[in-house]
Amino acid sequence: MTTNNKIQKIEALGQGPWATKDPFLFCVHHKDDYPKGNDNFGPDKALLKGRNIGSDFDPRNGWRMYHGEGVPGFPYHPHRGFETVTVALEGVIDHADSLGAAGRFRDGDVQWMTAGKGVLHAETFPLLNKEADNPLELFQIWLNLPAKNKFVEPHFRMLWSEDIPILKLKDKNDKTTKVRLIAGQLENDNAPSPTPNSWAAEATNEVAIWSIEMDANATWTLPKASAGINRTLYFYRGDNLKVEAQDIPNYHAVQLKSDEDIALQAGNESCFILVLQGKPIDEPVTQHGPFVMNTKAEIQQAFMDYQQTQFGGWDWKTPNPVHGRDYYRFAKHADGTLVEKKA
Repeated sequence: MTTNNKIQKIEALGQGPWATKDPFLFCVHHKDDYPKGNDNFGPDKALLKGRNIGSDFDPRNGWRMYHGEGVPGFPYHPHRGFETVTVALEGVIDHADSLGAAGRFRDGDVQWMTAGKGVLHAETFPLLNKEADNPLELFQIWLNLPAKNKFVEPHFRMLWSEDIPILKLKDKNDKTTKVRLIAGQLENDNAPSPTPNSWAAEATNEVAIWSIEMDANATWTLPKASAGINRTLYFYRGDNLKVEAQDIPNYHAVQLKSDEDIALQAGNESCFILVLQGKPIDEPVTQHGPFVMNTKAEIQQAFMDYQQTQFGGWDWKTPNPVHGRDYYRFAKHADGTLVEKKA
């Protein structure tokens, strides 16, 4: 129950995927305090005893292997009909896909991938540090595609941390709220461009993905969007957050009325918030595992196409490639273009 007409719903966030609203399909928060790595970029084998290797979502000791065996992460798997936006808050992520593209991103970088008509990709979390722990924290967000774009050519783009605007907004008590613009616009700043066929590529869809850090006791007003926009605030770290003077406990989501300014006030600790916002696509959604289409027939076709084509096949030597120790950050695109970041 809520006490303010600007707040539509409040709900606790579980350990699995978070509930989202159209045009978003899925959001998951991974936080894993991985130990130091071995020569093969994974935890010591002794630490894997007793785990359900291949499907390890048990956060014992503060980390999980997910579907990885020797290295944590998600070995190659298919997608069709939507986009993945992977936000690396801390730690290292290696990407490889069936187009021949590859990348390593970390510590504030974002990877935006349009699956379109179909792609295989792997996301691996290599433990590069052999002398100290390898903490990892990320969001993976699934953004739907409208029917007209579900069969576009797959595409991936890196949004490097140094290219993502961070607005530092002071309140009357000189407390700071930092807003990272992964998608969307705030004041006179614009996020980097998403992939070309994204629902977020059209400004009138008002898609926003914002990562917000508020100083302890800071205040900030989230500016209104248009009416009819879905807007959800995910409060994932901090002791308490006030939204329109209503107390929101840690690890809760708040669905907001979109065409009203929203007053926020951090508690006695810094507050960390993710905002997902966008105009609904408002089309039928039929989802089966990694495929998101409009009808059951299209889902059946997706499985048939994948069985017949493997979405281009997998030319990597392993299902979960790790890109060695030499690269710090890089992106190799399907056309062979290489972008390398030394720091």
